[in-house]
This record gives sequence, C-alpha cells and structure tokens, in this order.
Amino acid sequence: MIMAETTAERLGQALTVAKMYYQADQSQSQIAQQMGISRPTVSRLLQFAREQGLVRIQIVDPVQDVQTLERALTRAYDVEVHVVATQLTPVNDVLTTVGEYAAHYLEQIVHEHDVIGIGWGKTIYAIGSSLQPDTLTGVEVIQLKGSVSYSTEQTYAYESIDAFANAFHAVPQYLPLPVIFDHQQTKELVEAERHIQYLLALGEKANIAIYSVGTVRSNALVFQLGYLQEAEKEALQQQAVGDIFSRYIDEQGQIVNPELNERTIGIDLDSLKQKEHSILVAAGDAKVPAVRAALLGGYPNCLIIDQHAAAQLLKLTTPDQ
Repeated sequence: MIMAETTAERLGQALTVAKMYYQADQSQSQIAQQMGISRPTVSRLLQFAREQGLVRIQIVDPVQDVQTLERALTRAYDVEVHVVATQLTPVNDVLTTVGEYAAHYLEQIVHEHDVIGIGWGKTIYAIGSSLQPDTLTGVEVIQLKGSVSYSTEQTYAYESIDAFANAFHAVPQYLPLPVIFDHQQTKELVEAERHIQYLLALGEKANIAIYSVGTVRSNALVFQLGYLQEAEKEALQQQAVGDIFSRYIDEQGQIVNPELNERTIGIDLDSLKQKEHSILVAAGDAKVPAVRAALLGGYPNCLIIDQHAAAQLLKLTTPDQ
C-alpha cells in the first residue's frame, strides 16, 4: 500500500489507525498487517494523530480527583467532606465500599460514653456490617426513628442497630413504633408513654447521629412500607426531593408537608444541627438531590459520599451557595 501524499489523506489514515489502536484495542503489528504498512509507519501515524489533536490522552488520578471534589464541596457547603474513591469500583460494590469507609470513620471518632443515634436502611446496614468490635465502654446506641412497618419489605432496622450495638458492646435501644402514624393524636398519645419518652430523649441526647437520605422515587424504601396512601406518595413526589429520618424535604431542605411531619415519630431535623457529629452517608446518584437539600438545610456537619455522586453533587452546586 502506497502512503497517502496529501495532508487530508494522511489525517484520514491516521484517524483510521488511531481508532484501530485505541478503540478496537489492536496491536501495532496487527494494524500494520491489516493495512499493509510497516509497524514503524503505524507508530508514526499514531504520533501524527496525537499531534493533530485526533487523539487526546487523559490520565485519571482517582486520588487527585477525590481531593479536588472534597475541597470544592467543603467550600460550597462549609461541612467536613469525605469523598470515597469508587471510580474503579464495580457499580454493585459502591455501597459496600462507602459503608466500609463510613464504618472506619465512625470507629475513629467514637469515645467512651458517647451516644450514637442511627437511622435504618441499606446504607446504615452496610456501615454496621463493616464495623469492627471495639474495646470502648459505656457507649449507647439508639434508633432515631420508628422501626415497625406494615410490610415484609426489608428495612434492616433491627439488623443495623444490632450490628452497631455489638461493635460497641452496647445494649441496642430500639424505637419499636411505626415511623409514620395514621393520626397525629395517636402518635402524641404514644409519645406520652414514659418508656417512649426515655427513648426519644436518648435520641436527643445522642452526640453522634449517622444516617442517609431517601429518595422520592417509586421504589423508595419508605414508599414500600405501607405508611403512606397513594395520594400522599404522589404529592411527595411533586413537592419533595427526598427524606431524612422519613421527614420529607424540598430542594432547600425545608419540610414540605407539616401535617405528615406531625405524624412522624423520631428525631426532629433541627436537632441534627446541634449534634457534635451529624454524619450524612450517601452512595449512588439517585440520592444526590436529597443530599444537596440536606446540606442546604444545614442538617449534617459531615458528608461521606461516593466519588461519582460527589461529582454529580458538584454539578448541582451554584456559586451563590
């Protein structure tokens, strides 16, 4: 094969070689054989392709990217940010990886006689499953929202608090109630019971709260548990971007349905602002709108999030935040 004489022809040939090498993953020897040219010619064409801007080689440093995201999100939201390097992690393993990171972080900050308040769901269970037994004494673990549902859907409520309690040698303090009641009056009557008052007070006393956010997608966990009527779900999907402890918030982190909020039992969101450690843990892009709302509402002072979700969160961030 005779080499092309014109620049246009050479560009075309260089582009063909570049596609075979970078996209089809063929060796230079294979390309040379197929095109009837020498291997050194293939090498020169690849070099020409790079010089002409037909090929751009980008080196992705996951660690550097993580640090850049952490700095940017810290500046934007004025919270402690931990971006978990998951760029090279299979999608199905991202939650596990984030859970392991959050568990290690929690192990570093817990001291004797701390009170740890937790939510429930897959994220909290992933954290609890990764905790290693500690030698601390006097630690208490409390559920910060009701844990009884009207469904067989797995909430991991009891498995999660048991895992946390086992790791810190604590007696698990369950909140054995529906998280959302049908009637506010019923909820208030239950709250007046002495043992329930003790549990709610312990949740307020907790100096560490670790939790995630929920979405308002049709498959959202709370939507599957029988608490809400279809009309309520549809209204929430129109008004809210997600929930924290089953309290639904809008894009700015404000409660969207006061009546529903009054039927919800567990920690008030404003109490999260008072915690020494208010740790929001999130994995997956679906949670990004709710994460952003939680940050704008000022509820967490620490965010642990996977790398891709962090990048999506940064895209939603505007200069006036």
